[in-house]
Amino acid sequence: MQRYCFCLQVRPDRLDEYVERHRDVWPEMQAALREAGWHNYSLFLRDDGLLIGYVESPDLDAAQRAMAATEVNARWQAEMTEFFQGTDGAAPDESFQLLPEIFHLQED
Repeated sequence: MQRYCFCLQVRPDRLDEYVERHRDVWPEMQAALREAGWHNYSLFLRDDGLLIGYVESPDLDAAQRAMAATEVNARWQAEMTEFFQGTDGAAPDESFQLLPEIFHLQED
């Protein structure tokens, strides 16, 4: 399983609504993510809108392609696009910047 971290920028004027939307992510979206190979997926949001995502997957490219093929992801991305800066109108899941892992504390 590979670990991936990414960042995006949420519009500061939309932070509260963005958080609210993630309090009740559609069950069919959650199921699609699991089926596509997204594991231990978390989002963290700083008060200036910096969004950090963490996900584990055997192959993130394959997991993204699998999600792109679903109707529920198309609906979710269409609703989420307006919350982000710097994506030039592209879907957030196609616009995030992957961050390289530079340290990982191994379990004993």
